[in-house]
Amino acid sequence: MPIAIEHPIQQKPITLEEFLAQYGDDDRYELIDGEVFDLEPTGPHEEVAAFIDRKLNVQIDHLKLPYFLPQRCLVKPLGDWTGLRPDLLVLDKEQLTHEPLWSREATITLGSSVKLVVEVMSSNWQNDYARKVDEYAILGIPEYWIVDYAALGGLEFIGRPKQATLTICTLGDDGYYDKQRLRGTDKIVSRIFPSLTLTASQILSAGQQS
Repeated sequence: MPIAIEHPIQQKPITLEEFLAQYGDDDRYELIDGEVFDLEPTGPHEEVAAFIDRKLNVQIDHLKLPYFLPQRCLVKPLGDWTGLRPDLLVLDKEQLTHEPLWSREATITLGSSVKLVVEVMSSNWQNDYARKVDEYAILGIPEYWIVDYAALGGLEFIGRPKQATLTICTLGDDGYYDKQRLRGTDKIVSRIFPSLTLTASQILSAGQQS
C-alpha cells in the first residue's frame, strides 16, 4: 500500500522563525529540531485522514461541542526549533482567546487549546511514535491517535507480527501517555468523544482501494 513519504529536505538547521518565513504558507512541511520535513501525503493517507475528519465532525455537531478541525494549523512546542503540522487537530474555540499568536496566524502554543491530535503514519514513523509523543504530552494534549494503517512502526510500537495498528494515547495524571493498541474489531474508546462508535479496522482500512 502506498504510504506518505516524509524526509528532511535541507542540510543546515533552521529556526522556527526562518521556517515560517520560507514555508509558513505551505502545510506540506513541518520543522523538527531544525530539520524541515516534506510530508508528501499519498492518496490512501489522505483518505484515512478524511475519514477520521468526517467522523469527528459528526460527533462535534451531534454533541454541539465548541470544537472544530482547522484546515491548516501549526503546533509550536517550547523552543525555537520545532513546528509540527498534525494531520488532524481538534481545537477548543473557547480556549483560543488565550493563544498569543492565533489572531495573527494559525499557530497553537498552548496544549489547553487542543482536545485531540491525530497523526496518520508516514515513512518517518519514528517522529510520530517517539518525538511527537513527548512533545504532545509536554504540551498537555489529552488525547493523541497514531494511525499506522500500513504497519510501518517498529516492533516495540506495534508488536509482532507487524500489522495495521491504531494507538490511542491518553494523558495520565503523571503527565505521560497511557497507550492502547487497537486492531481489527477492537472498539475505539475516546475520552474526548465518548459516544464515538468506530472500530480500529474502520479507520485503518479507510485508505484501501476497492
